[in-house]
Amino acid sequence: MAKKRIGVHVGTAGGCFTAVQRAADAGANTFQIFSSSPRQWKAAPVKAEDAAKMREARARLDVNPVSIHASYLINLCSQTESVRENSVDAFRGEVERALALGAEYLVLHPGSWKGLTREEGLRLAAQGIERAIGTLGGGVKWQDHNFRILIENTAGAEFSLGGSFDQVAELVATLQACAPMGVCLDTCHTHVAGYDIVTTEGYEATMRQVGETMGFDAVKVWHCNDAKAPMGSKLDRHEHIGEGTIGAAAFKRLLHDARFEHAAFIAETPVDDPGDEMRNVMALRALSAGS
Repeated sequence: MAKKRIGVHVGTAGGCFTAVQRAADAGANTFQIFSSSPRQWKAAPVKAEDAAKMREARARLDVNPVSIHASYLINLCSQTESVRENSVDAFRGEVERALALGAEYLVLHPGSWKGLTREEGLRLAAQGIERAIGTLGGGVKWQDHNFRILIENTAGAEFSLGGSFDQVAELVATLQACAPMGVCLDTCHTHVAGYDIVTTEGYEATMRQVGETMGFDAVKVWHCNDAKAPMGSKLDRHEHIGEGTIGAAAFKRLLHDARFEHAAFIAETPVDDPGDEMRNVMALRALSAGS
């Protein structure tokens, strides 16, 4: 991507394709959406005309890549079989809708392994993704799609799979054979999980760990969120850019980090008032432009 891609999570009222103009109006040239309600298991398939409208609008407005965030209900490593089965079906639907819309990325939280060991949770999550991919109608030729499943790091809460870079890297490595994989890193999650991205020395130490575990090229998206809670708190509470415990300087450092020139930077910040999407996009743009 020649231009730095800075965007925001936007709504889809009126159809998924409306998100493109909504993102552009906020000053974004990339965006993230939910392809269906994130709190319902069942979802309708994408309408062909809606997908065509999204592709046309993206090309006209130069808005890319598109990231879809998978439903919050999905828990592929649940100890409960019925939840795992519902999660596999729901994730299969997420992949189908992402491919239909031409989205480049599908971001997934693997889930909670409460009641199991971490190793059992990792195995079940990997098996769930493999099952969902393996049962896509007619099979999928991945080489025909510019698409990746991105495993997102979590805030480090007990039993949450993906709370460490090691866990994210292990899951990605396990699944490389069944689908194109990558990583989405969240600044708030990273911070509250106990990784220092605030101090200059801490940032470099944290990035060394990124490089040694998943590798810089694997990180396709950064969710740019300031944090309401302190480092190491494991509390996932997002704040407006520059107004939380991470602070503007850390985002400026990240946006200027040449190791992530290829990545998209997408805010998932609060929408407390009209215009907050643009407010946070503009904050990131200003930090990106500064020397």
